[in-house]
Amino acid sequence: MRTKRPKPEEIVVKLRQVEVLTGQGMSRIDAIRQIGVTEQTYYRWKKKYGGMGTEQLKELKRLQKENERLRRAGSDLTLDKLILTEAAKGKLLSPSRRRACINHIRSEIKVSERRVCRVLGQHCSTQRRIPKGRADEDRLVADMIELARQYGRYGYRRIAALLRQAGWQANDKRVERLWRREGLKVPMKQPKKGRLWLNDGSCVRLRPQYRNHVWSYDFVHHRTEDGRAFRALNILDEYSRECLAIRVERKLNSSDVIDMLTDLFILRGPPAYIRSDNGPEFVADAVRKWIQAVEAQTAYIEPGAPWENGYCESFNGRMRDELLNGEIFYSLREAQVIIESWRNHYNTKRPHSALGYRPPAPETIIAVDQRPTMH
Repeated sequence: MRTKRPKPEEIVVKLRQVEVLTGQGMSRIDAIRQIGVTEQTYYRWKKKYGGMGTEQLKELKRLQKENERLRRAGSDLTLDKLILTEAAKGKLLSPSRRRACINHIRSEIKVSERRVCRVLGQHCSTQRRIPKGRADEDRLVADMIELARQYGRYGYRRIAALLRQAGWQANDKRVERLWRREGLKVPMKQPKKGRLWLNDGSCVRLRPQYRNHVWSYDFVHHRTEDGRAFRALNILDEYSRECLAIRVERKLNSSDVIDMLTDLFILRGPPAYIRSDNGPEFVADAVRKWIQAVEAQTAYIEPGAPWENGYCESFNGRMRDELLNGEIFYSLREAQVIIESWRNHYNTKRPHSALGYRPPAPETIIAVDQRPTMH
C-alpha cells in the first residue's frame, strides 16, 4: 500500500530526531532506520531541509506560494494577451459579435470557455444562451429587403418609417439591427451647410413660416437614352416640402414658367414669395411683370450661390439620386410618366426626415396653418 508523503514540517521533525539519536551515541544508519526511511531519502531531505527551524520553514513555504502565484500570473497574462491577439480587431460591442469571437478563439486555442469569456467581458450565461428571434422576424426582414431593393437610396430610418406605415410595430433600433445584420448599405449623408451672412453680419435667408408662404423652383437637366437633353421644372412649397409640380420638356422658357405658375395659382392661390435663381427664364421681364400682377414677391438668390435655394436644391439632389441616376429613359413621354409617378410617391409615401418621417402630402403639418393677418 502506498504511504502518504510527509509534509515539510514532519520532515524537519524527523531530521531533528536523527540528530538527537546520533547525539545519544546511536549510529547514523540505525537512527535513519528508526525514523522509517531509506538512507537515500534521508540525505535528500537533509540537503533540502537540513538546518531549518519551524519559522524558516514557514517562510520558505510562503516564498514558494508567492513564486507559484507569480508564475501563474505571468502565464495568465501571456494567455490573456494571446486571446486578445486572436480576437477580432476593434471593439466587440454586441453580445453576438463576442459570441462569434469566443467560438473562433476556442477553435484556434485550447482554452476554456470561462477563461475566454472573462478576458473578453462576456458573461458565461450570455455566451451559452442561444438567442431566439421573434416569430415574425423572417417576414420583417423579407419586407425590409424588398423595400431596400425598391428604394435603393433609402437608409434604415426611412425604411423603418415605411414598415410602420405598412402596419409593422418596429422601432428604428430593431430595423437598424436587422439592417446591419443583413449587410445593407446605409447611403452617405450629405454635409451640412452653414448659414448665409452678408458682410454686415445680417442673415439673408428667408425662411418659410406657413403653407404658400415661400415657393421655390428650379431646373434639373437630364438626357434620354438617345443622348437628347430634356429639362424638368420643379416647383416646391418650402414649408410643407411638397412638390407642387414637375414639368418635363425638351425646352422650357419663361412662357412655360408662367404657364406652370398660372395653373398652380388657380389651384392653390398665389404665394407670398417665389424664390428662384437668376436664370434667364426666371428674371425675364414677362415673369417679373406677371408675378407683380398677381401680388406676389420675388426672392432671387445671389448669382453662383445655389445653397441659398436650399430646399429646392435638396429636392433636386433627392430626385437625381433616387430617380434619375437609376433610370434609363428611352423617350420623353416615358420620362414624363415615370417622373410624375415618382412625384406622387414623394408626396404621398416617401418619409421625410424634416416632417418626423411622414410624407409631405396630403397631411404635412399637424398644426393648423394660419396665415398672419395684416393690422
